[in-house]
Amino acid sequence: MRQLIVNADDFGLTEQVSRGILDAHHEGIVTSTTLMANGGAFDAAVSMARREYHLAIGVHLNLTEGVPVSPALNIPTLVDRQGRLHLSPRRLAQGIMTRQVNLAEVEIELWQQVWKVLRAGILPTHLDGHKHVHVLPGVSDIVIRLAQEFSIRSIRCPSEAAPKIPTLLRFGNSRAAAAKQYVVGRTVSIFAWRFREKLVKAGLLSPAQFYGLSQTGFLDAQSIQDILGDLPEGASELMCHPGYLDADLAKTGTRLLVQREVEIRGLTAHQVRKLVADRGIQLINYLYLRLETQVPEREVAAREMTLGSMGISHGSLQQERSTK
Repeated sequence: MRQLIVNADDFGLTEQVSRGILDAHHEGIVTSTTLMANGGAFDAAVSMARREYHLAIGVHLNLTEGVPVSPALNIPTLVDRQGRLHLSPRRLAQGIMTRQVNLAEVEIELWQQVWKVLRAGILPTHLDGHKHVHVLPGVSDIVIRLAQEFSIRSIRCPSEAAPKIPTLLRFGNSRAAAAKQYVVGRTVSIFAWRFREKLVKAGLLSPAQFYGLSQTGFLDAQSIQDILGDLPEGASELMCHPGYLDADLAKTGTRLLVQREVEIRGLTAHQVRKLVADRGIQLINYLYLRLETQVPEREVAAREMTLGSMGISHGSLQQERSTK
């Protein structure tokens, strides 16, 4: 049986992003979303969520932008002079490797983000990471511990099979940007292959297949149909970023602006919903996952590539919960 989780990231980023996610759920194929604890529209998103009985909600862990949930004084290596999260995933990884970023502070902030969602009355179905920071070495161990501590049994593993090159060539003047995103997808997937081994060892769940990483910024109705047309047996996840563009979204600094509305149209398109039905694809959420102990064959093959050493030694993390 083909099963598909369609997860919309960034719930709570702005009100109009949250409304776009709900429209893609009500009128389209979105089954799941992840809530940003430090999103500018967190309270509004929680209020909306209380009226949604069929939309699964996880936590979108964020270390790269916005106002942190923790007091800035408690996480000085993660914030700028204005007290805002500001490290890109690359700079965050470099900071961890050089020990300029304190992993104990990472744990403090991520713990507070999960706790804020729980305190709002939402029981998270899973965890994932804004810009996939949750698969970075050091951070990944923290995220697994948090899932175990809060009895969250599933975590996204964004290990994506490389999309076919012709699908990238469709984007015309955006080919350079598509190629750049393709490289991002390959890089994230390398970290995620190793992360999957940790998830299996910890007894945590994740879909065997992942889609939407290389298409971030370019996901439209045709791209979704391409993914659905090749969907294998078993459980898969399609990541998406639907939303409506307004001044609040433009102020966030996200690169996904008009594209979010393109995604709404794709996720709600008649031909997309028809293809789901014609192929007998069961739309599910993270609550329906079962334990998979085997790593997909495509990942085993990919590991034969020479990827270089990416491991880092960060020592033991402090277990203090001084800000609980």
